[in-house]
Amino acid sequence: MAGKTLFDKIWDAHVVDEIEGGPSVLYIDKHLIHEVTSPQAFAGIEKRGARVLRPEKTVATPDHNVPTIDQHLAIKDQLSRFQVNKLTENCEKHGITLYGLGHPFQGIVHVIGPELGITQPGMTMVCGDSHTSTHGAFGSVAFGIGTSEVEMVLATQCILQPKPKKMRINVEGELTKGVTAKDIILYIISKITASGGTGYFIEYAGSAIRSLSMEGRMTICNMSIESGARGGLIAPDQTTFDYIKGKAFAPKGADFDEAVERWKKLHSDAGAKFDLELTYDAADIEPMITYGTNPGMGAKINGHIPRESEIEKSNLATFKKSMEYMGFSAGDEIIGKAVDYVFVGSCTNGRIEDLREVAEFVKGRKKAENVTAWIVPGSRQVEKQAIEEGITEVLEAAGFKLRQPGCSACLAMNDDKIPEGKLAVSTSNRNFEGRQGPGAKTMLASPLTAAAVAVTGKIVDPRTLL
Repeated sequence: MAGKTLFDKIWDAHVVDEIEGGPSVLYIDKHLIHEVTSPQAFAGIEKRGARVLRPEKTVATPDHNVPTIDQHLAIKDQLSRFQVNKLTENCEKHGITLYGLGHPFQGIVHVIGPELGITQPGMTMVCGDSHTSTHGAFGSVAFGIGTSEVEMVLATQCILQPKPKKMRINVEGELTKGVTAKDIILYIISKITASGGTGYFIEYAGSAIRSLSMEGRMTICNMSIESGARGGLIAPDQTTFDYIKGKAFAPKGADFDEAVERWKKLHSDAGAKFDLELTYDAADIEPMITYGTNPGMGAKINGHIPRESEIEKSNLATFKKSMEYMGFSAGDEIIGKAVDYVFVGSCTNGRIEDLREVAEFVKGRKKAENVTAWIVPGSRQVEKQAIEEGITEVLEAAGFKLRQPGCSACLAMNDDKIPEGKLAVSTSNRNFEGRQGPGAKTMLASPLTAAAVAVTGKIVDPRTLL
């Protein structure tokens, strides 16, 4: 009998029913909600006279459009204030745990799940947010859903879902100095393109992946969606178990030991069949940065923007349009371009390790005059740790300011917008036209690269400053 993939093991264990030639009815272990995609779902439930079936399986927090300064004051923006208030009201009415503004556990939904021990191996997890794939770093099947599906999960604790195909991406070997998890995923997406993962769930494997911390693994799984994939996951190992141990909602004592024994079985068996398997050499990966308007348009930072002759004919129109938007030219060197804004944060890179990396790099240095730098922790816990570890002091001495937790300039649904025509180097996950504000231009990079850009005021290979 052929071995099973990690994905199949988790998926098959959660199938309640199967519709012949159609989707599966999949049981959901944990449902995360925020203020943007939940109000309509709650309204739909109430309209039908239904109730939330298992409120204890849902956790809520506001994150997308919360301000990142003066969070103790009433939210100025009317729509944001309405959505945040509505979330509070809905959670109270339906008995759902809410970590609201000011709560010590509040933060970006995909940052708080892991840091609180809510996210655990073998689970199925959903949220009305595409970057739910982040939780796959723990060996869980986690994916984003739409508002009507949020309503379905609230009412039934199940979802109708077609089973995706399976891809395994192996990254083998040792990473070189200055190369981070963000560089790995930007490299992979530049190779397979922003649509190369469509229809697949990706398992990341290989020695370079296993060498990563949990925070690095989360960065990789977070951006699986940027290749068009349904999600990404990594088999749990000792690194995973050590990270979970002692977290607020992790199993305790003998229960934890029992859980670890179960979790150890969560891996792809030898001989498990994937629909597609790819392997990359870690030594070939260098610090990466995007130059266009989708995350697949990435290059090695000391390389150049592709020439038109290097672009496939079918992609040429998109390429030309993105060059016009970014104000770049085909064949341009990437190094040396002047930058206006640096944003460190988001569910991709707003964790404590990311902030530590930036602080370590900027210590004893000063931010460039021409750069506005926003450092936004992913949660209240990250903010608290940054203050306790002296990270905040280091950043402030270098001219940076630590803001309050939220999605911030990742998607400009709040007050943190990059002004029109300005160029930002961002540690977030998307560089679409207008993603960080109308007319804003975005280059995606690692926190290390962002820190190097902030102190030099231009695109620079961080390895030259290490």
